[in-house]
Amino acid sequence: MKRTSLPLHARATRRAFITLLGGAAAWPIAAGAQTRQGARRIGVLSSVPADDPEVQARMAAFHQGLQERGWIIGRNLRIEYRWSTAGDAEQARQHTTELIALAPEVILAVATSSVGPLQQASRTTPIVFVQVSDPVGAGFVESLARPGGNVTGFTPFEFGISAKWLELLKEIAPRVTRVAVLRDPTSGNLTGIGQFAAMQSVAPSLGVELSPIGVNSASEIERAVSAVGQRPNGGLIVLPGSLTLRHRKSIIQLAAQHRLPAIYPYRYHVADGGLIAYGPDTIEQYRLAAGYVDRILRGEKPADLPVQAPTKYELVINLKTAKALGLEIPQTVLARADEVIE
Repeated sequence: MKRTSLPLHARATRRAFITLLGGAAAWPIAAGAQTRQGARRIGVLSSVPADDPEVQARMAAFHQGLQERGWIIGRNLRIEYRWSTAGDAEQARQHTTELIALAPEVILAVATSSVGPLQQASRTTPIVFVQVSDPVGAGFVESLARPGGNVTGFTPFEFGISAKWLELLKEIAPRVTRVAVLRDPTSGNLTGIGQFAAMQSVAPSLGVELSPIGVNSASEIERAVSAVGQRPNGGLIVLPGSLTLRHRKSIIQLAAQHRLPAIYPYRYHVADGGLIAYGPDTIEQYRLAAGYVDRILRGEKPADLPVQAPTKYELVINLKTAKALGLEIPQTVLARADEVIE
């Protein structure tokens, strides 16, 4: 067992991504300057910063997936990037307008806060999304099997998995009786409601009182986590979202400072020092998204490409963090873990 900041395949694709593009600031310029006439054009709209290592690993996987299908940036493909700040609706609208004006043949949209403005701006430009938990509830698609419009993509979770988060937290920290559910409102109200409802369905049987907390900034995160830590037997569930991704290190540090057992949706939280995570491989979704972009560039329509959900979820545990919290992870949980970081 060993500790790494990113899985080996993620680190390799991230290195390839950085080497290929030569730094985040030059991405749009470099891609445009090297493009040959007649190259196909796609767009990327993201609500997380380009310099985040996790984001770089994801985009590296996306680029690798395109390259494996014959699309080479600067030769037969041009990519226009726009990186918005989570929660900045005005910036998201501006970037959306800029991308649509460039007339890309397909746009990769990262997170709910990116898809909404894009779909409002255009009902014809094909959109492939990733990291959208409730595309049906948000109105992006008619159904998962038959999207029916100009949008399709990859959803990271079904709502039922959030009940598993609460069950796992209680299993490794049985004294927890009060759990704050930290969520990013920019990820969509329906998403938060659905995930909270799934947790609420099992909370009484576990003897847990749940409190949903929406946070819009780093200062709100600090106040919320500190308030939970001031009362005994507290715990924390961190829902997926652009804001909680961007401020993950702060959340993890605050949970440690207040000795709060916390469960997170992705492996990278645990690699950064979080206690436990249960969720899908985020890198793989971007590689799969490249496949949908390829199919659309070759003539298929988003309406005919079903929204896909993960078929496997990973359980990752940080034993060093558990020890610091005075927790002994049950052998039954360790036996189910896909990875244990020591």
